[in-house]
Amino acid sequence: MTDTLTKRKSFSLGNWLGGIGFTFVIALVGFGLSKVPGLDHVGQLACAIILAVIYRQIWGYPEKLRIGIQFSAKRLLRLAIILFGLKLNIDVILHQGLGLLVRDVGTIVFAIFLTMILAKLFKADASLSLLLGIGTGVCGAAAIAAVSPILKAKEEDTAMGAGIIALVGTIFAIVYTIIRPFIPLTAMQYGIWSGVGLHEIAHVALAGAPAGPDALAIALLAKLGRVFLLIPLSFILMYWMKRKGKADNDSDSKIEFPWFLIGFIIMSLFGSYILGHAITIPEGVMNGVSFFTSFILTMAMIGLGLNVSLKDLRTKALRPLLAMAITSVLLSVITYFTM
Repeated sequence: MTDTLTKRKSFSLGNWLGGIGFTFVIALVGFGLSKVPGLDHVGQLACAIILAVIYRQIWGYPEKLRIGIQFSAKRLLRLAIILFGLKLNIDVILHQGLGLLVRDVGTIVFAIFLTMILAKLFKADASLSLLLGIGTGVCGAAAIAAVSPILKAKEEDTAMGAGIIALVGTIFAIVYTIIRPFIPLTAMQYGIWSGVGLHEIAHVALAGAPAGPDALAIALLAKLGRVFLLIPLSFILMYWMKRKGKADNDSDSKIEFPWFLIGFIIMSLFGSYILGHAITIPEGVMNGVSFFTSFILTMAMIGLGLNVSLKDLRTKALRPLLAMAITSVLLSVITYFTM
């Protein structure tokens, strides 16, 4: 009897490690693909999610490794969001970006509400559409991952939302880069336009860099303002979910507090007021932390991507994708004419 229990424990440990290793390997392959010319614009996250979805369609979900895959999808996801806080320099935003915050608030409100209005018009899935609206308005896949636990979103919706936002955002960033020489905007105006209108930090960096270091700096500042607004938005969504639960008389409407969001805030404060002031860390180390954050976020998204069925993607994601795409186009057009 004792031997049987021991075997079960070791077997579970093996499955746990195997599942984590499984997401690690696919993330590594995705990273390699993202270095291939052409795919380098798509990015590591999108490449890895596509690989996970393809694996699911061909070989199915690796049930024996579920415990480890779920660990990556949930625990590593929360760790990535916490570490993502280091990318947010609150001090810079409060001292230099207050004017941009007004634009950022408008971007978020516009993206969420227009996406939901179009979703209702198109009779699209409301949950996935809301995730896409938040991802479009705030900071792409990271925002979707952060609010999913609050909204009680399904794992497949989170994965589909992250994959769609990564791919569409990459296309927009490339379009911005192509048309930049032909539009009558100064480098600084173009930087603000990129930071306010594009989806993820990586997309802003991709589009802003060709315009020069000053344009890139203001673009990232505008984008970081939207990341900063993820904090109040999360608390607003918590309040909304509680009110919605009471209105629906849902006995299971209790919202688990997203403690990882507190970690995100703490890391933001640490990176803003301690790093570089009381503590100095070499730039190489910080770049390593940034790479590690992106890599474990990719591992987490692989865990979620394995839940995606292409049949569901065809029937469920097309209309939310259309709503999000129209919103993204209008957001870019409106912000362009307000420069």
